Formats: sequence, C-alpha cells, structure tokens
Amino acid sequence: MADDLMERRHRRPDNKRLKIFMEKTGIVKEICSELFCIKVPLPDSPLKYLNSYVVRSPDRSLIIDTGFNHKLCFDTLTSGLEFLGIDLAQTDIFVTHFHADHFSLVPKLKTPTTRVYFNRLETELLENWQGFGPMLKNADQQGFPKGKLKAALEAHPGSRFGVEWAPEAKILAEGHTLTYGDYTFTCVETPGHTLGHICLYEKAKKILISGDHVLIDISPNIQCWNDHENPLKSYLHSLEKVGKLEVVSVLPGHRRGFTDLKSRVDELTRHHEKRLDEICNILDNAPQSAYETAARMTWDIKAACWEDFPIAQQWFATGEALSHLRYLEENGTIIRNLSEKNIRFALAKDRK
Repeated sequence: MADDLMERRHRRPDNKRLKIFMEKTGIVKEICSELFCIKVPLPDSPLKYLNSYVVRSPDRSLIIDTGFNHKLCFDTLTSGLEFLGIDLAQTDIFVTHFHADHFSLVPKLKTPTTRVYFNRLETELLENWQGFGPMLKNADQQGFPKGKLKAALEAHPGSRFGVEWAPEAKILAEGHTLTYGDYTFTCVETPGHTLGHICLYEKAKKILISGDHVLIDISPNIQCWNDHENPLKSYLHSLEKVGKLEVVSVLPGHRRGFTDLKSRVDELTRHHEKRLDEICNILDNAPQSAYETAARMTWDIKAACWEDFPIAQQWFATGEALSHLRYLEENGTIIRNLSEKNIRFALAKDRK
C-alpha cells in the first residue's frame, strides 16, 4: 500500500485533473510552460504566504524556496508537488536566502539523491550559529529596552517554525548556472536583505526569480545588527545590478509577480533615499539611539503610536533604522557618540 501511495505521488497527473485542482484551490498556478508557483501559507506571519517555484522536468525537477518547518506548510507544498507529479527523489532544491520561511522545510523534503543549492556566506552563518546572544547584546547598545526582545524573538514564527540545520549544500555564486528542463538560470548575487541572497535570472525567457530582493508592494526589510556590515549600501548596489537586466517577468518570494522591474527598482531606491533624509531630519534636533530614531520614523503599520507596535515589529524597525544609520555613518554624514551606555548618532558638524 505504501508503494502504491508513492507511485501515485510521483506519477504525473493528467492535465484535466491538474487544471481542476489549480482552479479549485488556487494553491498551484502555472506561470509558463513547466514553471509553476505553489502558494505556501505562513502561519502567524504578516507576509501570509511564500511563493515556492517549481520547474518540472522528466529528468530532474527544481524547487525554489520551501516555507516554514510547520505541518501546514509541509502539507500544502507536498500536496502541490504531488498534483504536479513531482518525484522528490528526482528533484533538487535551490534556496534564495537563509530566512526560515524560505529554507526550513528543506530537511523534510530532501532525499538521499537531492542536491541542495545554497550560498557560501549563509551556509557558514548557519554552521556557526551562536543563537540570539550577539544580536541581543547589540540591541541593548542601540537603546532597545533591556529584557523585552529575547521573548519576542523566541515567539517569532521564524524561530518557532525554523530549523536548527545547516545544509550539506552545493555552493553557488555569481554567474553559476542551473539547467532544468527548458530553463537555464544564472545566479545573481544580491546581498542586502541578507548577506548572501541570490536571485535566479533566466536570460532567454527574461524571467527573474527575485526571492525577497524585490517585492511588488512592500519594501524588503534591510536590517543591521553589527558594526562590520553596511547592508543598505549592499542592497542599493544589488538593486542597481538587477535593474540593468532585461526582464519581462519578476517572480518574487511573496505577494504577486509583476513586469516592470526597472520602475520598481527606482521606487525602492527613492524609498530609501527618503528614509535617509528622514533620519537626517530626526537627528537634526538632537542625537538619537537607533531605537529612538526608529520610534520617530514613519511606518506603514496599524498602530496608534510607537508604544503600540508589537515588540517584534519594533525589532524589525530598529534594525531597519540601524541599517540606514550605518549607511550615513560610513559616508560621513553622521557620527556616533560612545560616551554613554547607549550608542547615539548625531549629524556630523560639517553636515549641519
């Protein structure tokens, strides 16, 4: 009976059955020939769902991103794969970046014959993961209320539905290619949202699978929690890079796909330029910590005031503020004051 179940799971369904399934559920959508999107729900996440992309091929298939380590995610994704007739033993997995909603199901999906593609920097981060300790220490220095953040991070779905696993991965980098069926994807390194984020570009078909690098109606969160990185600088450079590609279809990790990549790149660039100006105006009155700066910035969230933000959202906002502060500090627009317990930033004298 188990063998029969596996045979049915790996058998490609007839087109009529697949069409009925897609129309009734909306879970599986065919984007173009043999390229599908499976909408994987993300419990307790404001992002609501992840777009997991599947290239189906009679030789080997490819899954791009997976979802949380959660039963609903697993059941939805594997049901979609079953209806597409995907044999996991003949399927590889590409992970755009190490956030839990993109890679946490990989251990449950991979078989002994599955190749997992990942980037080197984030493979090393996972292999050397030290918990939240260093981040919590930095958050304390940046003015975040002591003792509040640890519980919020542990309760966040990225922690609850993550996985303590470092993949045995085939490392990919800029310019490496993956060919599955009629699709040949080129890796485009796009650090910023995370340190090692990679997009996949299909030059012949002008398709960009953008992960969380470019989204249609939300700005990807750019956080900074250390002093040796400048993620916003990396992100803006990565935006400029993908903006030069010939693209007619952008397939993001969340929300809907879109066509006008260059316009969206311009919008995101202007968004961060306005953020930088806003922070300079905030610091024009008095030096501020990253937490204090975030409290005075404008945010698209349903809350009457900063104090009403959920602690996890205050964390995201403070990390975003800090990435902009690091950018301004590195280019000499602001300086940091180390004379107090909390780090505070002020406009450089020659800027005022």
